Amino acid sequence: MVRLLARAVLFGIFRFRIRTEGQQHLPTTGGYFLVAAAHRGWMDPFVVMHAIPLQPRAWFLGSGPSTFTSRWRERLIHWLGGLLPVWRGGVGIEQHVAAARAVTGNGAVFVQMPEGTVSGPPGRLGPFRTGWAVIALRTDAPIVPLAMAGTEELYLGRRMASRALPSTSARALAGLAPADAFPAAGSRAELELARVMSERLAERLAPVVEELHAWTIDPPGHPRRFRRRLTWLLLRPGRLDRDG
Repeated sequence: MVRLLARAVLFGIFRFRIRTEGQQHLPTTGGYFLVAAAHRGWMDPFVVMHAIPLQPRAWFLGSGPSTFTSRWRERLIHWLGGLLPVWRGGVGIEQHVAAARAVTGNGAVFVQMPEGTVSGPPGRLGPFRTGWAVIALRTDAPIVPLAMAGTEELYLGRRMASRALPSTSARALAGLAPADAFPAAGSRAELELARVMSERLAERLAPVVEELHAWTIDPPGHPRRFRRRLTWLLLRPGRLDRDG
C-alpha cells in the first residue's frame, strides 16, 4: 500500500519520470550489497527502490541527522523501517558491519551511497568515502553498482535515470586472488584496499553517470515548476555545492 501511494505521488502528482536499466544484473535471491551513485537528493532512495524488486527488501545505511529532521518523518521511518541510521561522532563501523551482515545474511539488500552527501556536481561523481568498502571487505557479499542521475534538482515532470551494472565483489575490486586472505580488520592494509576499491568502483560508475545525466537534461526554456519546493521537500534547506 505504501509503495502504491508513493508511486501515485511521485509519478502522478509530481509527474516524475524514471528510466531504469540493467535489472538483469540484480541477483534474484537477494543477499547483496548495492552501492549507488551519484547521490544528489532526497529522491535517490526512491530511484533505488524503483530499480529493484519489491522483495527482497532494501535496507539503507544513511545519515540520521539529515533524515530525522521532523517528528512526522521520524515516525514514518520508524513505521516503515528500511533505514539503518549513521550518527556522526557515534559508534564505530563495527555496528554497521554487523547490520550489513544481518541484512545480506537474511537475503535482503544492503544499500549504501558512498559519497555520503548530496552535495556535488550534476552528472559527475563526488569523492567516495571508504566506509562502504570496509563494510564490503568484512561481509564479502556480492556487490551491485547502481548509477543514478537527475536528482540534483526536482520539479514537475523531472526526468531521472538509473542503471544497474554487472555485479562484482570486494575481492575483485581489491585485486585479490582467490587464495589471498583479506587483511586484518582495522589494519592499515584494510584501509588501503578500501581506498583502491573506491577508486575502481568510481571508475566503473563515472562514465555511466555522465551518460545517464545527458538523458535527464531538459531543453532550454523547459518549465521548472515548484523547483525549489520539490528540491527541498525532504531535505533540510541549505546550500548545496554543485560546482565541485
